[in-house]
Amino acid sequence: MKSQRRSLLKRLFASVAGITGLGVATSKAEAAAAPQKEVFNVVTEQDVPLFSGSTKMGNLVFVAGKGYHKEGDIKVHTDEVLKELEKELIKAGSSMEKVLKVTVFLHDLNDYKAMNEVYKGRFGSKPPVRTTVAVYGGVPGDSLVEMDCIAYI
Repeated sequence: MKSQRRSLLKRLFASVAGITGLGVATSKAEAAAAPQKEVFNVVTEQDVPLFSGSTKMGNLVFVAGKGYHKEGDIKVHTDEVLKELEKELIKAGSSMEKVLKVTVFLHDLNDYKAMNEVYKGRFGSKPPVRTTVAVYGGVPGDSLVEMDCIAYI
């Protein structure tokens, strides 16, 4: 009876792990078959990687924060940042319509409404989830806005 219960529990946990994708590789063969991270557009400083413009893992693309470091108001900055996100997504084999999550970092929360005017509709008819925060001390590099995202391929 006890061994049957253990067997049943093992099968249950194995099926739950398989469904949720939380399974742990139990052999060298399974570990070798695990998806490998692909890195694109590596920015280097004296041949030491600083960060990647984007990375892929399985069918997901993670795009690093993009800012705009030239003159212009929040609408210009937002438009340019969205164009840069789109370029990075296309380079990684995805698109704006496949974005699942966006994080927006604003230099000034008073720019929220104007940023939204430019942002609206840029991700198709089914926009991704989004988090927007105002950054204490400002966005690095004097950009008025920075965005990163997660998409699928």
